[in-house]
Amino acid sequence: MGILDSKIPTGPLAEKWTKHKNDIHLVGPANKRNIDIIVVGTGLAGGSAAATLAELGYNVKTFCYQDSPRRAHSIAAQGGINAAKNYQGDGDSTYRLFYDTIKGGDYRSREANVYRLAEESVNIIDQCVAQGVPFAREYGGLLDNRSVGGVLVSRTFYAKGQTGQQLLLGAYAAMNRQINRGKIMSFTRHEMMDLVLIKGKARGIIARNLVTGELERHSAHAIVLATGGYGNVFYLSTNAMGSNVMAAWRAHRRGAFFANPCFTQIHPTCIPVSGDQQSKLTLMSESLRNDGRIWVPKRLEDAKAIRDGKLKPVQLKEEDRDYFLERRYPAFGNLVPRDVASRAAKERCDAGFGVNKTGEAVYLDFAAAIQRYGKEQALTQGIVNANEKEIAKLGKAVIEEKYGNLFQMYEKIVDENPYETPMMIYPAVHYTMGGLWVDYNLQTTIEGCYCLGEANFSDHGANRLGASALMQGLADGYFVLPYTIGDYLSNDIRTGKIPTDSSEFEAAETAVKTRLEKLMGGSRLHSVDHYHKKLGKIMWNKCGMARNAKELKEAIKEISELRADFWTNVKIPGNAEGMNQELEKAGRVADFLELGELFAKDALERNESCGGHFRDEYQTPEGEALRDDKNFKYVAAWEFKGEPKDAVLHKEDLVYENIELKTRSYK
Repeated sequence: MGILDSKIPTGPLAEKWTKHKNDIHLVGPANKRNIDIIVVGTGLAGGSAAATLAELGYNVKTFCYQDSPRRAHSIAAQGGINAAKNYQGDGDSTYRLFYDTIKGGDYRSREANVYRLAEESVNIIDQCVAQGVPFAREYGGLLDNRSVGGVLVSRTFYAKGQTGQQLLLGAYAAMNRQINRGKIMSFTRHEMMDLVLIKGKARGIIARNLVTGELERHSAHAIVLATGGYGNVFYLSTNAMGSNVMAAWRAHRRGAFFANPCFTQIHPTCIPVSGDQQSKLTLMSESLRNDGRIWVPKRLEDAKAIRDGKLKPVQLKEEDRDYFLERRYPAFGNLVPRDVASRAAKERCDAGFGVNKTGEAVYLDFAAAIQRYGKEQALTQGIVNANEKEIAKLGKAVIEEKYGNLFQMYEKIVDENPYETPMMIYPAVHYTMGGLWVDYNLQTTIEGCYCLGEANFSDHGANRLGASALMQGLADGYFVLPYTIGDYLSNDIRTGKIPTDSSEFEAAETAVKTRLEKLMGGSRLHSVDHYHKKLGKIMWNKCGMARNAKELKEAIKEISELRADFWTNVKIPGNAEGMNQELEKAGRVADFLELGELFAKDALERNESCGGHFRDEYQTPEGEALRDDKNFKYVAAWEFKGEPKDAVLHKEDLVYENIELKTRSYK
């Protein structure tokens, strides 16, 4: 259990995945019918895995806490999905996607995993087109592309601003086909409460029916966790409010190592916080940085006048605006990676140049794009000497075609027309690169327990490039796990059904009941949200966009004290024997209170800055992240020992044979 074996195949990088598929064991069609697999989570990773495994002939059970797989948080992804198709002929390739991903993650991810992801990216697009996903097309009929942060090519396939929704519908349709065939049993409004181990192998779960409150035992020969990220540990994030870490954390408590918990992504284009009573944040797509220019006033007095409502942004002359990303990073401009753009925005706002009432916002301006597209359209349509009004109308039509639903969403939330007034944005917690440690086969340190998508740590290092989350989720589900899980299950063709009346299932169910009773037994002094908000403030203030040793130590102590108070004084109305949404939230917050402390401990241990993990003590004179490859070129995998303070660190050294480690530069 203490040895990290990544099981990376030998041989040249470009041949590893093909060689591995040729070498691993298979399960014959007749034997697949006798093998059961549980998939927890039905977003893109879980939905694609469930559909593919069922299509192969396995018996699959799926579990999600939502009332339909269609409500998975994957639906919220807007900007697009990366693939190295190189339709543009602009120099893209499998290797360049691999390189951009490694570099974007600040050299803290595995070469072999990332190269496999780049290889499979092209297959994902073909699969989704075959399913009917309505990707945007260019004039000649080919699928259209746009760019996202951290790259110099256009490789992002998109369906307006609804890419996640359309991809999820494709996976959901594939799932439904298998449900109708009887190969998938779908359990909605069910939450995984614990993982059941028999002789060290994952053999089932304890699930709670969220409608009736009943605890259920479900067995299988292998368990697949695809339950997303843990961004809601910060309370305010771009995640759906129900997004949680429960399944992954319960597996961690059973022996699955948790890797790089401090690697959390701050997204630069979020609608700013509006007040203390806000319960979640809304993201404006990464794709908007293709055409939007980010700026703040050059003069402090202008910024103050805007904050006071005495000056409108459109009244500020071009020469009085600071396009700070274009100024600092001329090669990439507004399309620098998310961590770089976020820190740059924070630096300007901390210096007093913020443009909303709280001083925590910068502008994302589409005026130049509207003019550019308008003039192009006028020429295309043969309109000679078009006036400003005509140009604006034509340009706005192009922007609406590309991003219209995103602009509508912004206007509904902020009550400002982004075609006329620049959007206001500010960084916010969005994605978590950390997660359960997995080997090359996507298996955790528990035999038979696999982890996919955002729930694992494997592909994005210390910072995820835009439009790569959908890519990883679908690659894992459609093209990686269906191969690798067979290698493990080939030893189970004679095992037979796993009974649920064993002592292991009994003990796990009893442990869940005891935990629920303990939650219900609080003094009822404070609500669940009271604790979640307090935790979120500690996390954002001391473990957020910038961290330092002093505040991380304070965070560890404060979270530990808050957790103790939670278990003593939490208020949960009702009872555990029925529908109880406060009890649902309480279970999730209890896990966040443990994860939050491990997060801070991991951040304190990593004495360097890399990607989304920025330590104040470790930065260049220009304020950029300062890595320490000599001492921290590893994956930090934490073993559960009862309390976060007692967690044991295991290190997987990262070996780079095909890429030279160097300081990231986007200038």
